[in-house]
Amino acid sequence: MSAAVTAHESEAAATHEQRAFGFWLYLMGDAVIFALLFATYVIMVKNTAGGPGGKDLFDLRNAGIETALLLVSSTTFGLASLCSKTGNRGAVLAWLLVTFVLGAGFVFLELREFAGMIRIGAGPDRSGFLSAFFTLVGTHGLHVSVGLTWILILCGQVMLKGLSVPVTSRLFRLGLFWHFLDIAWVGIFSIVYLPGLL
Repeated sequence: MSAAVTAHESEAAATHEQRAFGFWLYLMGDAVIFALLFATYVIMVKNTAGGPGGKDLFDLRNAGIETALLLVSSTTFGLASLCSKTGNRGAVLAWLLVTFVLGAGFVFLELREFAGMIRIGAGPDRSGFLSAFFTLVGTHGLHVSVGLTWILILCGQVMLKGLSVPVTSRLFRLGLFWHFLDIAWVGIFSIVYLPGLL
């Protein structure tokens, strides 16, 4: 019996490693996409077509709050991961839900920023600069929204299946994705918002 359990655990560990490797490959592809979007933005940043630029549109306070929400959400996700290692299902769920609320706050602020810009005629069709801005920041926001959906699905799996090996493996991959989004946002904040206000 114990040999069968050991073989099953070994197979589960091998599956986890294969899926983790595959997910790293996905993240590298995603990093290339973001690199291209950053490069496009840097090239287009001065192409305002006589319209508003970053200095006219960006609100550092709003971007700062968005940054704080995402960075704190990375910490709360890390706490969920630590709790999964001790088998504390309730704490994992609690930290995942806190992470979800912080991420949802980020998406809300981003959508509010986009709506405000479009309302004053500074939509993505106004200039090359705005097209590049909306594409870069919007792609990141879409990724965060996918992450939020994934968090809810994972919460359901934790409630129904507990902290089994497949569930904790999915939690690990979601953690990679979530932390990647934080790194991408730090790049957006540093390359888009801060220089845009100068």
